[in-house]
Amino acid sequence: SMFRFEKFDVWHRAVEFADIVYADTRSFPSDERFGLTSQMRRAAVSISSNIAEGTSRSSDRDFSRFVEIAYGSLMEVVSQAVVAMRQEFMTVDRLEALKLKAEALARMLSGLQATLKK
Repeated sequence: SMFRFEKFDVWHRAVEFADIVYADTRSFPSDERFGLTSQMRRAAVSISSNIAEGTSRSSDRDFSRFVEIAYGSLMEVVSQAVVAMRQEFMTVDRLEALKLKAEALARMLSGLQATLKK
């Protein structure tokens, strides 16, 4: 592979997380297409995008800032998923599965942060 971000396991996990969010939002009501559906998808895609952009930066400090933004986007997705569950767009089981994946990804992002801040 030719791009630096492709060497990061966390980037691959973030792309897989976006797949899950796309799948979970596929059954949302069509009138949510410009609401929660697009918000959750945009935030989910933003996670891997920010990791990728971060790898292009010359300093670890700059990279770290993008990892922080990625982490924020991940938290956004989790919060939006709770709203979606409360609106009965997704089941509690779906939400719990998403949260487990999000926790694993959050740990990886925190680990990367710790490495960059050394």
